[in-house]
Amino acid sequence: MKAIAFALLIIALAIEPTRAQQHFAQWSDTALVLNNGIVTRTIKLPSSTGNFLTTLYKPANGDFKYFQKTNTDFQFEVSGVVYSGRSNWKLIKINVISDAKSGDGASVTLQSADNKIQVSVNFLLYPSSPAIRKSITVKNLTNDLFKLESPDIEKFEVEKYSASTFSWVCHDYGRRRTIGPYESNLQDALITVHNSDWQQGIVIGNEAAGVVKRTSVFWEELTICTGLTHKDARYPFRKWIKPGESFETPQVFTMVYNNHKDPDEILNTDVADFVRKYMGVRLFELKQKPTFVYNTWEPFYTNINEKLVMDVAKAAADAGMKEFIIDDGWETNFGDWEIDKKKFPNGLKPVFDYIRSLGMKPGLWISIGSASPGSKVFKTHPEWFVLDEHGSYTNLHTAGSGIRTACFGTGWYHYIKDILLKLSVDYGLEYMKLDFTVVTSPYRYDHTQSGCYALNHSGHKDHNESLFTNYEKVWQLFDELHAAKANLFLDCTFETMGGLQLIDYALVKHAEGDWLSNYGMPNELTDLRIRNMAWWRSPAIPATALVIGNPEMQDSGWQMHIKSIAGALPIMLGDPRKLTGTDLAKCRAWADWLQLMQNKYDIMSFRQDVNGFGEPMEGMWDGYQRINTDTKAGGIIGIFKHGATENERQVTILNLLPEKMYTVRKAVSGGAVVVATGAQLATTGFKVSIPEHYGGELFEISSE
Repeated sequence: MKAIAFALLIIALAIEPTRAQQHFAQWSDTALVLNNGIVTRTIKLPSSTGNFLTTLYKPANGDFKYFQKTNTDFQFEVSGVVYSGRSNWKLIKINVISDAKSGDGASVTLQSADNKIQVSVNFLLYPSSPAIRKSITVKNLTNDLFKLESPDIEKFEVEKYSASTFSWVCHDYGRRRTIGPYESNLQDALITVHNSDWQQGIVIGNEAAGVVKRTSVFWEELTICTGLTHKDARYPFRKWIKPGESFETPQVFTMVYNNHKDPDEILNTDVADFVRKYMGVRLFELKQKPTFVYNTWEPFYTNINEKLVMDVAKAAADAGMKEFIIDDGWETNFGDWEIDKKKFPNGLKPVFDYIRSLGMKPGLWISIGSASPGSKVFKTHPEWFVLDEHGSYTNLHTAGSGIRTACFGTGWYHYIKDILLKLSVDYGLEYMKLDFTVVTSPYRYDHTQSGCYALNHSGHKDHNESLFTNYEKVWQLFDELHAAKANLFLDCTFETMGGLQLIDYALVKHAEGDWLSNYGMPNELTDLRIRNMAWWRSPAIPATALVIGNPEMQDSGWQMHIKSIAGALPIMLGDPRKLTGTDLAKCRAWADWLQLMQNKYDIMSFRQDVNGFGEPMEGMWDGYQRINTDTKAGGIIGIFKHGATENERQVTILNLLPEKMYTVRKAVSGGAVVVATGAQLATTGFKVSIPEHYGGELFEISSE
């Protein structure tokens, strides 16, 4: 009878998957079914005791060939003992769970046969999305401290031949393809496994931070796993759990799909939609997103003072900048973060007030985890700072520098929080650029030069645990800053993230942006690198979170800089005082146009690939489009020629309403190029001519 009842449950879910306020999780005594009408997954439950196994996972419609009939589902080690879905479990309870982003699902609590741990396996599904988001919570039922290691939050066994032999593993933000066994690195927030013969695959998104995230595909065995780094990794995850306490892992998400010829199709559609609508990305919480940012770093570096900053601010405002960021050089030292009164005799508040009077939002650079050896804070609280493996104070950022790196598992957390709160709340900052290493460095290649080896810091028991907990404390700090000032834009640099040009889902859930680079060439070489970086990390990562420096305003090709950077977060450096009055007016026109496009279409929330245009590179054409896929009202498109031999390309535009009429207009001037339906623009499109060897054009697509 149970089998018949369960079969009827499956049929009911398939017939009526979208009824109002329906829960996406249903269960019987023997199985949990997750179904939102887009994707379905069945998990075998222990009837009294037994296994917890995924027995079916596929798109709701059509077939799916990747997985075996039984899948391990999860696996981890506790003090050297392996527990997994194939272990013997007692079912304790099942609860409906939800989140603030329309997520709905179930949490299944299991108890191990040895009665040492409880595990809650947490699943969330979302309306009209193929994503299944998952975490596991481990509770210590013993009287002893134990260590959690090597957690695979998802573990699937794949079909034995075609899945591993004929699949592309699309790693590095889903943009680079390889075949055969693959183990991820810090850049793999998202991996797609795609079989072009089957035209189906699986997206694996990992929301863990930096160097402690791990995804493996066919690695050592025919499985697909995602979670946290294993105990034998270069940067191993470890969490010590006290008796009676619990630890919940970061979330991961997976999407199974079929009927897609190319894996980039899923990136540009379902992945981008899930990240924008349901992940909880900070950028999308902002009421006003930045559209044109100025930063003082180049060419001034630390050689700044009150008069220079005010003079540059006036020119930047004339050029149409909306945010003005004062970079390094305002402080007396790292750590105390006192204002250098020789450079700023009246303090920074009058400077910030002046920036606001010009119609710009003020911002400031600070290193959140660094102190000079001569600073008062280091002399007073040396116990707050990272120790290396030999027990000495160290600078995790670069070797040979006198800076000391602070440990967030100490009183430093509250100390730096108070400083940042004062700057943001009392001084009215709207933007903070937060810099330098806190866990690992992009510039140190010895993995032992990472984390904190102190054994007396309250935030971690040992070095391995510090790798995870210091990231988590930084995210907690960001969340508390946002609680105090909701619209604060936090730019957490790749140096703070701990890897070259590193950005991931952990960051974008807690900070709005990531300073990704310092490109300094004055010509088309910078433009290519900007567009390449933006293409490379989007659409897996929201484009406006990509803060790509350092195009300069006084460069002869500054207009191409703007056109290129408009595909990410528009940011400029340089000296705007060097622009002629005519060029200042032109720059202002670009700034006003970008703001208008944001006001009309919210372009900073969207970015897609242009159909038929690939990775930006020498000798090719490339492009991006930022169409509002929610309203379909329009957006912008950028088309670039970078040394290609042909001077003309046919351009098509996707993501528009087929029957609606649209006008394609040239950027800034507004001259009409073509009037056509969305269907015509998707199939026939329009021609773009660029006679220059290196050049580009931006267009507005409007339904008005």
